[in-house]
Amino acid sequence: QVQLVESGGGLAQAGGSLRLSCIASGRTTSSYAIAWFRQAPGKEREFVAGISYSDNTDYAATVKGRSTISRDIAKSTVVLQMNSLKPEDTAVYYCAARKYYTTFSRATYEYWGQGTQVTVSS
Repeated sequence: QVQLVESGGGLAQAGGSLRLSCIASGRTTSSYAIAWFRQAPGKEREFVAGISYSDNTDYAATVKGRSTISRDIAKSTVVLQMNSLKPEDTAVYYCAARKYYTTFSRATYEYWGQGTQVTVSS
């Protein structure tokens, strides 16, 4: 089992920044890929960014260039830094884990956190 706890959501203004953290515990989390997904009201949950067990990163086109995902092994934490926020970034953000490599498909992830709300005002 892997437990995931998100933090760092909140209210931000358009153009601002937020830093989301996902703390992983349980099995050897260094062998897991961690990804961030988001779900806006009435929409499907979508991939945002992910980092593989070997620290390769992937980003959705909607956030690429203004977001950075990183891993702190010692703290078992994955951080998503989001800059130049837009109102359309408003969603509940979830971190998720699967073995080794990230994928864009939410169905392939075994473990999920409870989510953290991000609201971006214009």
